[in-house]
Amino acid sequence: MPFSIFRIPLLLCFVLLTGTGCLETAQDIAADSIGQDTVRVLAYNIHHGAGMDLKLDLERIAKLIKDLDPDLVALQEIDSVVTRTEGVNQADVLGRLTEMTAVFGEFMPYQGGKYGMAVMSKWPIWESTNHRLPDGSEPRSALGIRVQSPKTGRELNFVSIHFYETKAERLAQAQALAMAYEGVDSPVILAGDYNSEPDSPVIAFLKEQWGFVDKGADNFTFSSFEPVREIDYFALRPFDAFKVLNQFTIDEPVASDHKPIFVELAW
Repeated sequence: MPFSIFRIPLLLCFVLLTGTGCLETAQDIAADSIGQDTVRVLAYNIHHGAGMDLKLDLERIAKLIKDLDPDLVALQEIDSVVTRTEGVNQADVLGRLTEMTAVFGEFMPYQGGKYGMAVMSKWPIWESTNHRLPDGSEPRSALGIRVQSPKTGRELNFVSIHFYETKAERLAQAQALAMAYEGVDSPVILAGDYNSEPDSPVIAFLKEQWGFVDKGADNFTFSSFEPVREIDYFALRPFDAFKVLNQFTIDEPVASDHKPIFVELAW
């Protein structure tokens, strides 16, 4: 018989000798060839750039962001062409100053413009969605982007959130957001201002699906100059897909009324 009939691929030989499943072995080899991603993430409620010194200053917000060198940024309380903030599109300005791609998500019309949130990314953005959430005393949405790792090509969902105002309203918003990402297979990061403390029904509900990054002893994020509450978080799903390499709460008492939070993840 021709020799080719008896040629057995090396992988199949390994399977026959060890009893290891062929599919599992192929997946392991594929994972090794793809490699590990790392992603640096910042979340910051910037109070529309108005600091505790009553100065409107986007440049110092941009400097803080650039110094931390994040891949993804979730920003809350952003104005777009609003009278109180000199009619500028704050997302565009911050994107230009930080050399990142910025996306704005509207909550509501305000003072001749729009009020909402933003995300910024160094990674390619494939899609953005402004998910409308149940209203509190103000309309609310969650701004999500689907990005692609420039290293491995894998997809990641990144969502900026700002829940508001009562416990019942925030829980309804969390439930609607969970439903919006219910069928999403790729990893999801929820970042921002939850307006909810760790023992709240909102955090308890989200912990059913997401794991929260532990800040340790330096966990208070509000207010920036005299922090007494933890209300800003990173939540990850699936939690075991990530490893926390570094995390900290930034001691910046002037630029906003919230402290920014940062995490570096292996994924």
